[in-house]
Amino acid sequence: MRALLSPKERRLMWVVSAVMMVLALTTVYPILFTFSTSLKSTKDFIRHGFAIPTAPTLEKYATAWSTIKIGEYFLNSTIVTLIGVGIVLAVSSLAGFALAQLHFRFRRAIFYLLLTGLMIPVQVIMVPLFRVVVDLGLLNSRVGLGVIYGAFFSPFGVYLMTSYYSTLPPELREAARVDGASLWQVFWLVMLPLGRPAMLTLGILTTLSCWNDVLISLLVLQHDRTLMVGIAALRGEFGADIPLIASCVVIGAAPVIAVYLIFQRKILGGIIVGSVKG
Repeated sequence: MRALLSPKERRLMWVVSAVMMVLALTTVYPILFTFSTSLKSTKDFIRHGFAIPTAPTLEKYATAWSTIKIGEYFLNSTIVTLIGVGIVLAVSSLAGFALAQLHFRFRRAIFYLLLTGLMIPVQVIMVPLFRVVVDLGLLNSRVGLGVIYGAFFSPFGVYLMTSYYSTLPPELREAARVDGASLWQVFWLVMLPLGRPAMLTLGILTTLSCWNDVLISLLVLQHDRTLMVGIAALRGEFGADIPLIASCVVIGAAPVIAVYLIFQRKILGGIIVGSVKG
């Protein structure tokens, strides 16, 4: 392939490659620095802040898990994320099937109305959201926070699943109906299995959004804390213990990085699916 490139094109390729390498280093270095810092003692960090740890230790991880209740925060984040992702997948798959494959009045109007949820920043509706949370008795409730996550992230899920189901030929639905399948059986036995790639992508993206959220969690959970809120609160009491904060950041970021590395192709595929409507 190189023989087919002109000298000018080769130089351009090297320039682009160099720029991409620099961008990759700016992304990877903070991760490596945080992980390296988490393996240091406080004294070692003060003496050799940017150096590789001379005596790596897991002391700060043990302190984070036992003293700061990082394990409790981790459990809270896991619970609300599972609830939020479950709601988003259930609502989005059903709504996407109905809006893409069924024909009824005001179908387009309902679809565009649901899409308006993508245009409303959470900062704009914090006050009415808090009043609704209080009126419904969801304040300081992990289940309530999961339900709110489901409501906030469902509009994107409906858009993604509608776009995906629109690419499937309607003959599949019609053939199942001719064979005597009910509408629910068409969805459960035909459309849902075919929609698994898009649902996997939606689940991954929703998991990342729920796990990394701070603002909504801080608004709803005033006693219990999710992991990201707990880490953000460390800057007050433990602001001077940088290795301890770094170990908490690593614990919080590890699941997100693992999910992204394992499913990065699925995430890209889902974004492409969501951007093309048949």
